[in-house]
Amino acid sequence: MSAAEAQANIGKVLGFLREWDRGDASARSRMLRTFVSQNSGKTFYELELQFAKVASLFLARLTTWMRLTYMFGTYLGLQLKATGIFLSTLSHDQYLTEFLEDGGVLTLLDVLRQAQSTEPDRAEALRLLLSVSNAGRRYKVIVCKSQGVKVTAECLTKSNSVETQETACALLESLSHGNPEYQEQIYKALIALMTCSSPKAKQLVLHTLHTVQTRLKTAHHWIVEPLLSVLRSLHLDVQDEAINLILELKRYDVRPVLLSSLVALLRPPKEEQQHPNIEVCLISESSLIDQIKMTGSLPVFVQQAAAAKALRLLAEDDQELSREILSLGVTQHLLFCMGNREHIDAQIQASLTLELFVHSFPFIEEHVQRVMGSTLFTAFKHNAGTLYTEIDDTLAEMLLSNKVDIPEVLDGEL
Repeated sequence: MSAAEAQANIGKVLGFLREWDRGDASARSRMLRTFVSQNSGKTFYELELQFAKVASLFLARLTTWMRLTYMFGTYLGLQLKATGIFLSTLSHDQYLTEFLEDGGVLTLLDVLRQAQSTEPDRAEALRLLLSVSNAGRRYKVIVCKSQGVKVTAECLTKSNSVETQETACALLESLSHGNPEYQEQIYKALIALMTCSSPKAKQLVLHTLHTVQTRLKTAHHWIVEPLLSVLRSLHLDVQDEAINLILELKRYDVRPVLLSSLVALLRPPKEEQQHPNIEVCLISESSLIDQIKMTGSLPVFVQQAAAAKALRLLAEDDQELSREILSLGVTQHLLFCMGNREHIDAQIQASLTLELFVHSFPFIEEHVQRVMGSTLFTAFKHNAGTLYTEIDDTLAEMLLSNKVDIPEVLDGEL
C-alpha cells in the first residue's frame, strides 16, 4: 500500500470512528451489521490492515457499548457476533488481552445470568467464553476466577436450548483441560449437573464428565450414587452415556462400590417398586408406555434392566472382573430380575447377562439349572434373549424366591 493509500485508509477509519461516536443505537447497529458481513473470518493482520492498525479503537468502543447496554438486550446478539470476529483471531492475542482488560469476561458471564437474555444470546456469549478458554491456561484461570464454572453450570441447568447446552458443556470441558488448579471444581460441578432435568443436558453432561474423568487419576466415591440414579432415565441415549461412564470407572478406586451397587439394583426394595419416584413426564414416545405394563414402578425397572446390561458389558472379556462380580452374588440377583414379568427388558437383559456368566464359569451351570428346572434351562441355553416368553407366573415366583449362593460355590473353585 502506497503512502497516499495508507493516508486515505486512515482518513476512512477516522471517519468511521467519528460516525460511531456520533451515531445513535440504530446507526451503530447498522454499522455493526456491515462490519459483521464484511469481516467474518478475517485474521488479525487483515483487520489491522483494514483499520489502519487501530482496530483496537473500534473494539474498545464496541466492548464499552455492549457493557452499557447488554441488560436491555436490544442489539446484544449483533454486539456479540461483532466481538466474536475479534476474538476468533487467536493467532494473535492482542484483541483478546484488550477485551479482558476492559472487563469482557465479566460482561459475558453477566449476559448468562440475566433473565432477559435470549437463548441465542446466551449461546453466543458461551461461544466467546469458549474462545477465551481455548486461548490457553492463563485465560482459563481468568474465567474460573470470575466464577465462570458456577455461572456456566447454572446456565446449563436453566436452559432448554440444545445449542446453549452443547456450548456450555464444551466450555466446561475446555476449562478443565490443562487447568489443574480448577479441574476438581469443574469435576464436582459436572457430577452435580447429572441431576439436571433436561434429558439432552443430562446426556451432554455425562459425555463431558466421561471426557474429564479420563484425565483424572482418581474418581470421587460420591460419583456413584448420582450416576446410578441416571440409569432410571427413560431415554436410551442418556442411559448409554451413563453406561459408558460406568465402563470407564472400572479402572478407578470406586470399582468395588460401583460393582456392589450395580448388583444391588438387580433386586430393588419392595417399597421402591410400590412407591417409586415417577419420571414418566420425561417420556415422549407413547409407544413405550403401551409396550410396558404400567405399575408406577417403571423407572425402578428401567434402572434394574440397565444395571443388568452394565454388568454384562463390564464382565465381557474380563475374567478377573467377572469373578469379582460373581463373588457379589450376582447369579441370585439375575435370576430374581428374570422373574420380573412387569418389565420385559429387565428379563431380557438379566437373561443375557446370566448367559455370559454361565458360559464363563461352567461350574455354576448346575446351580442355575436347579433353580430353573430342565425345561426352562433348555430354553435358556437355546436362546436367552427370548426366555421371557417361557416364564409364566409360577416360574416367575420360583425365580423371584431363588436362594442360589454362588459366592460359596466360587470359594470351592478357587
